Amino acid sequence: MSTSSISGPAPRALTGRKEEVDRYQAVKQYSLSKIIAVWAAAALPMGALAWIVAPAIEDSFAGAGNVPMAKALLLVLTVGSIWQFVLVLGLVWFEQRSLRWSTLRDALWLRSPRSPQSGRIGGRLWLILIPLIVLFAVGAMLPTVGVPENRDFGKFLDTDVGQSFLSGNWGWFGLILVWFVFNTVLGEELLFRGLLLPRMNRAFGRGDWAANGVLFAAYHVHVPWAIPATLLFDTFALAYPSKRYQSAWIGIAVHSAQSVVLAAVILALVL
Repeated sequence: MSTSSISGPAPRALTGRKEEVDRYQAVKQYSLSKIIAVWAAAALPMGALAWIVAPAIEDSFAGAGNVPMAKALLLVLTVGSIWQFVLVLGLVWFEQRSLRWSTLRDALWLRSPRSPQSGRIGGRLWLILIPLIVLFAVGAMLPTVGVPENRDFGKFLDTDVGQSFLSGNWGWFGLILVWFVFNTVLGEELLFRGLLLPRMNRAFGRGDWAANGVLFAAYHVHVPWAIPATLLFDTFALAYPSKRYQSAWIGIAVHSAQSVVLAAVILALVL
């Protein structure tokens, strides 16, 4: 009498498993010239939008004090952030000929953090976000020098004019939320930590994360007063851990913590 073998699906991999595939295999390394070209495609439009387009359209908006400039800047910076998302998708399509989630996940390092020592994935590794968010917050709270009065969004929120503008203004609050999402999730972080960082290793070797931090700081031509703090803090709070754990989610989560706090503050003003 023969016995039939019993087969079933393999158990699902648990959090903390080891990953066998090198995450660099899913990306094509960029030359130095291409890295600079991608950086310019993000930085130069943002600079032009902030310093040329915004002043040109400022008079098209109504409002007292700095409200017209605030409206102009919110609009153009949102457009610039959306452009970065389109740029990322275009470059991934050119490289992979696909925009399926499985392709994007690998091509943009949208995977859980992986321990460089053990190869284990996720789980307690996510706790690294706590000190990184604190470090990022310290850099964000440092005083800045040389900020034009009509471009200081923080001070604008503290003024009677700014609070009056936001009170009950759900339309502009919605635009601010769109800007936040495209800025720290689908724009800057997806471009610098998801697209560029994994593709900079051939050009910069082990120092690719430092070069990424320098490029990210220099990208802020639209807010040049933020460049010093971005270079000193964001390089270590965003670029280095994203490289160390080979996960763009690290940079996205840390950077987006700022957006969550600001969104809560602005919501309180709208209400």
